[in-house]
Amino acid sequence: MRRLLAWVAGGLAAYRAATHRPAEAPVLEHDPAEELRSKLAQAREAPSPEPEPESVSLEPDDRRRAIHEHGRAALDEMRDET
Repeated sequence: MRRLLAWVAGGLAAYRAATHRPAEAPVLEHDPAEELRSKLAQAREAPSPEPEPESVSLEPDDRRRAIHEHGRAALDEMRDET
C-alpha cells in the first residue's frame, strides 16, 4: 500500500512539473540595463582628469606617500558624507 501511495504521489509531482507553465516576466517600463548603458557612454565621453605634472615624482617613497594621502583624503570625504 505504501508503494502504491509513493507511486501515485510521484506521478502527481511529475505531472505538475510537466504541465506547470512559468508566469511570463512582467514588461518593465524602466529598463535598468539601458540606464547603465547610458551612464557608461557618458563616462566614456567625459575627459579624464590629468595628473598635475609637479606632483608626479619618480621616487617610490614620494609616490607611496602621495597615494596614501590621496586615500586618506578620500576616506575622510566619505566619512563626512554620512
